[in-house]
Amino acid sequence: MRSVKQVLEKFNPVEDKYISREFQSFGIYLAEELDDMKHKSLYIKLAKTTHRSILEKALSFVSDSNADNKGALFMWKLKQLKAAKDE
Repeated sequence: MRSVKQVLEKFNPVEDKYISREFQSFGIYLAEELDDMKHKSLYIKLAKTTHRSILEKALSFVSDSNADNKGALFMWKLKQLKAAKDE
């Protein structure tokens, strides 16, 4: 998890004028890493409501693979990790 200082150091008010919270920044980061900017609002919501460690585990799983649809693989792994957490 990044500190507020780290987020503010990288904050560019011209480019990031609609990003004001850290979870929004992480959601955009997820969308960029998964090459799925079409669903960036979904990733922002996930960053707000889901524990960061679960999101990072799913992201590392996807980044290790060479799947065509990284967004779908991410959502599948996220569902698995959430189910395992609830058990």
